[in-house]
Amino acid sequence: MIIPSNRLLYFFALIVLPFEVLGSVFADVVELSAGIIVLFVFIVMIDAFLSHLRLNGITVEFPGVVRLFKNKKGRIEFYINNTGAKKRTIRIGLAFPDRLIPDHEVLSIALPPENNPVPFTWSCTGLARGNYKFEKCYWETSSLLGFWSLRTSPVINMEVRVYPDLTQERKSLATLFLNRGIFGIHAQRQIGQGREFEKLREYVHGDSYDQIHWKATARRNRPVTKVFQIEKTQEVYVIIDASRLSSRTTEASLENKGLFPGHDAEIILERFINTALIMGLAAERQGDIFGLLSFDNRVRNFIKAKNGKSHYHVCRDSLYALKPQIVNPDFDDLFTFIGQKLRRRALLIFLTNLDDPVLAENFQKNIELIARKHFILVNMLKPTGVKSLFSRSDIDSLDDIYRDLGGNITLRSLLEIRKMLRLKGVPFSMLDNENFCSEIVSQYIAVKQRQLI
Repeated sequence: MIIPSNRLLYFFALIVLPFEVLGSVFADVVELSAGIIVLFVFIVMIDAFLSHLRLNGITVEFPGVVRLFKNKKGRIEFYINNTGAKKRTIRIGLAFPDRLIPDHEVLSIALPPENNPVPFTWSCTGLARGNYKFEKCYWETSSLLGFWSLRTSPVINMEVRVYPDLTQERKSLATLFLNRGIFGIHAQRQIGQGREFEKLREYVHGDSYDQIHWKATARRNRPVTKVFQIEKTQEVYVIIDASRLSSRTTEASLENKGLFPGHDAEIILERFINTALIMGLAAERQGDIFGLLSFDNRVRNFIKAKNGKSHYHVCRDSLYALKPQIVNPDFDDLFTFIGQKLRRRALLIFLTNLDDPVLAENFQKNIELIARKHFILVNMLKPTGVKSLFSRSDIDSLDDIYRDLGGNITLRSLLEIRKMLRLKGVPFSMLDNENFCSEIVSQYIAVKQRQLI
């Protein structure tokens, strides 16, 4: 595509308009004015004719996938190949979305007369987790005399993935990831004799009766004892609720938004996703295998528990584009799915929201389907305004009183839910936003230490 440049408009105003006015006012300069205008138009047309192939021979190569981290500056690396024999200067642009902020809207690049691809970088920052696709890039160069701009839009099919930033969570869990002393995640002392059968041995005085293998004793006609070992590898699953209640903003992020106007409020689902990825790292350090499940009104993603760096990348790729859906969670379908897919006993860590009484009742009713087979931890972020009555001293209006009454009613309802779940052998915790991730990792380490899986 060829379009007039600013230079053409400038010279048009400088040459054509004045001589047209002179020719219309003074009859003796009509021919001179017309000749100058025709000459100018002829030069402009020759410039367009000789320059229409100036973008030929330029090829661009963008990567198929670019990986960035939220709120961290990253680079899009690409190559441009100039097969022509002359130096060229082009301007290149991409249609960046609102949540992907580039350092420069347009890059002006001087291409050397080389036949080899020349590398270039484009710095940008992702403000929101997600998947951003670029189908085309846009080039522009000027004609020989600069009267025209030549533009084209080749297909590139590039995908930019913005992953969650786990820096804060890693800092808060730094001591847990150390590999020395009593703070190391590998140095946790485990209580008990173990749950996994290892071998049989002859009875030794002092062995408990419940350790005797009675069938082997009958076959050998002498006491035989079972020996257990601590399980080396156990299954850990994080189950993420991505339904409508997970789209609410956290109390801490709202406070930050008030302090920093440019700061976006963080939704509950962001905390769930960050915690799930940190749990994957913790399970890897502990030697367990880690899996993921996300759901709303149906199961969205299910990744069977495995270990290794490639498996962690699969888990991360399944979560980075997860968005909350404005639907109610279907716990009937969820627990049926878990009962069918997870045959081996595992630790199931639920990250959900139970401050809706109807949803909480449905959760309590259906969790019995899996509570006897698996060890379950249920966690939720403490809702905004949920606190005991008269815990505040800064009551200034009637609205504050009603707000505190509502928070107290919600708190009592959640405490009742915790009591009912405890009767079914399911621990339930309401955690603060700042300590959400570290508390869940601590719960996991405690479960490992007590061999409850």
